Amino acid sequence: KPLRGEVSVVGAKNAVLPLMAAALLPDKGTSVIRNVPDLADVHTMARVLGSLASRTEHSHALLERREGEGGRWLVVMTSDKGMCGSFNANLLREASKILRGDDWQGTEVVAIGRKASDFFRRRSWTVAHEERETMSRLTAADGARLGQMFTQAFTSGQVDEAWLLYNRFVSIMRQKITLERLLPVETAAVEVRPDEPQVDYLYEPDAATLLDELLPRHVEAQVQRSLYDSAAAEQAARMTSMDAATKNAGDMIDSLTLLYNRTRQAGITKELLEIVSGAQALEQ
Repeated sequence: KPLRGEVSVVGAKNAVLPLMAAALLPDKGTSVIRNVPDLADVHTMARVLGSLASRTEHSHALLERREGEGGRWLVVMTSDKGMCGSFNANLLREASKILRGDDWQGTEVVAIGRKASDFFRRRSWTVAHEERETMSRLTAADGARLGQMFTQAFTSGQVDEAWLLYNRFVSIMRQKITLERLLPVETAAVEVRPDEPQVDYLYEPDAATLLDELLPRHVEAQVQRSLYDSAAAEQAARMTSMDAATKNAGDMIDSLTLLYNRTRQAGITKELLEIVSGAQALEQ
């Protein structure tokens, strides 16, 4: 009877797991994957901003490279919840490896996601800021809010650099850990490529005003893209993990069913032997 109950429990969980996985990663028409900005569009905007910067004498603070004592922020993006395989563990292992590097001494951490927050609370690295509920309640306003916070810290001299570390969504089966610099805005990313024609633009208003308006928004868009990328990668990792759990549950059901049948057969055989032995005793 206990074995029969265990088989039933595992079977029920096995039936629920695929439904949970499908619900966590909906159709592309309504899922977070649809909200991940196209990298080509982001790079196009970066090249336009680079063209603007190269054609004006105006020097914007977000393009300024400095080697002061403002320090560095590493923004680590994980999930708020578990059940997504090694999604968080691999990213946090990479974050630890980076922070132990000689070039990263004194770096402060910005923990986005409950898993990152819990991890760094138990470590010696300084946590400059943490977000424990953002990834489970992600909205379009979060990128702008965090982007403005990073921009303010950079322009005020609190930090000299800000880096993003997150899982980039590649496919349902694959996520790639990505480290990219957010601030100052990458010079290489805003330069026009040599194989492209040199195209000039008509600006309205002037280039300096456009840079003042567009560069902060570009930073916010980069943060929002990485948040959506991480969220999409998280749900894909969770679906893959649940699919593996479903297969493991199936194997467990087969093993428990075999054990149940063997135990049941052994019980039947024992009862038959007792009946035969009793009958023989009566005949004697």
